[in-house]
Amino acid sequence: MAFEGLSEKLQETFRSLRGKGKLSEKDVKSAMREVRMALLQADVNFKVVKDFIKKVQEKAIGESVFKSITPGQQVVKIVHEELIELLGGSSVKLELNKTKPHSIILAGLQGAGKTTHAGKLARHLRKNGRNPLLVACDIYRPAAIEQLKILGKQLDIDVFSLEEEKDVVEIAKQAKEYAINKAKDVLIVDTAGRLHIDEALMEELSSLEDYLQPDELLLVVDGMTGQDAVNVADSFKKDLDITGVIMTKLDGDTRGGAALSIRAVTGCPIKFIGTGEKLNALEIFHPDRMASRILGMGDVLTLIEKAQNSFDEKQMQQLEEKIRKDKFTFNDFLLQLEQMKNMGPLEDLLGMIPGMGNAKQLKNLQVDDKELKSIEAIVLSMTIKERENPEIINSSRKRRIAKGSGTSVPMVNRLLKQFSQTRKMLKQFNSSSKGNRSRFKLPF
Repeated sequence: MAFEGLSEKLQETFRSLRGKGKLSEKDVKSAMREVRMALLQADVNFKVVKDFIKKVQEKAIGESVFKSITPGQQVVKIVHEELIELLGGSSVKLELNKTKPHSIILAGLQGAGKTTHAGKLARHLRKNGRNPLLVACDIYRPAAIEQLKILGKQLDIDVFSLEEEKDVVEIAKQAKEYAINKAKDVLIVDTAGRLHIDEALMEELSSLEDYLQPDELLLVVDGMTGQDAVNVADSFKKDLDITGVIMTKLDGDTRGGAALSIRAVTGCPIKFIGTGEKLNALEIFHPDRMASRILGMGDVLTLIEKAQNSFDEKQMQQLEEKIRKDKFTFNDFLLQLEQMKNMGPLEDLLGMIPGMGNAKQLKNLQVDDKELKSIEAIVLSMTIKERENPEIINSSRKRRIAKGSGTSVPMVNRLLKQFSQTRKMLKQFNSSSKGNRSRFKLPF
């Protein structure tokens, strides 16, 4: 989980501050030493840490804080505000204001995830009413064009490529003409990367930038590389007019130092973060929400957005109708499980609930995606008739289901019991809402 180590250490430090009725200058400085150490261990740039601590300390060591009824809470508030500022202050949206078709160039080193995130970005834009075209301008990496075509097919989004052409400007020129003819309003240009920054890479990107005059030139960086990602961004910024950053693999980086350093060092805002391998695992970067997650305050807005994007409204209405008629089955349960999985790992979702951000709390809850897979396997091992009427599942059927799902009879029994209890709860809820149908809502 992103920022796990930093989040745990900061929350531990501030817990001791909150427990004190009064704070002295010594208390604040001691806490700031802990914060400094936590940030450095999270691989945050040294100069960034130094400036951050200085700003917080100047505001925290003051009469208004020391005389406050809740001085510890005031210090946390100051840290929260400064974290938001460090992460960029506010979210920076894509600016597609130039003549159509608009264009977005994705640049970065090899392995950062440019091609995958070209697909993710195309999906995001289409969901927001755009008609994007993916353009294959990575003419060096083997199978790069094929990878983009596969992504395009999965997303049902057109991909433009000229497999024999080695001039990226010519590819862009013909892609633009194609976009105009096919009424595509945004070009998303996937470019070549290198294992390191070199003159040839920059010349090619510069020539592409000069021709397209893109609305956005987004740098794709691997969040797991820490300060190397910041250094890469700083180098690219010197030669190209980078308008923003897509930080990938943030779900796999428990430290998060790159995300906390990149804006301060380069001046480039983070516009999107990649939070998983699936094509829907792309989030708009909100500094205030991320700061809240780091300090264990939750992120309810992102949780709601994930739910809205993952759950099909028509299916939810059909499910409500089934619950009203007491016809909720394992097939419906399986559908809900699949949609919940689309929201991302349960551990990350729980971390967005206020008060649940503490890593130790989550570990105690033993959130395990493997258990969800076992539940899914049990349901899939049932016959259609058994899913519709679980009451018919006797001992021999349980043994068959357990064997087919690679689980055990006690696990099957536990799931059947939980499902029976859920149906009873839904039936009771349904009965209590009979007189108020218009306000009926699912209790989950």
